[in-house]
Amino acid sequence: QVQLVESGGGSVQAGGSLRLSCAASGYTYSGNCMGWFRQAPGKEREGVAAIYSGDSSTYYADSVKGRFAISRDNAKSALYLQLNNLKTEDTAMYYCAKQCIETECERIPTSKVLVIHGTKFAYWGQGTQVTVSS
Repeated sequence: QVQLVESGGGSVQAGGSLRLSCAASGYTYSGNCMGWFRQAPGKEREGVAAIYSGDSSTYYADSVKGRFAISRDNAKSALYLQLNNLKTEDTAMYYCAKQCIETECERIPTSKVLVIHGTKFAYWGQGTQVTVSS
């Protein structure tokens, strides 16, 4: 059973930094693309960053490019998101996510499947809150 547990959120002032962590278990971590999403109050959940298996190539949403950095430690089954130069508009609940392959995705309600850069994600942690004040 896939389990994803986020930590590291908190309250910071604009311009500050945080490092989010996600501990994964219940599957072969190294063979899967992982991602971070966020959801602000009253808004839809949006993809922030993704890191692929194999060469660990990365993808970032334009809104965070140059400020956030995603990384992974396959030996620890861990995912990280370094948040730098935070802005008030970064305030949101941040979620760790695992990709699903097509046969898996088809068995999961479409409302629970989101996409970053063409990769579908369908497994979610409980989230960690990031609050940025001016």
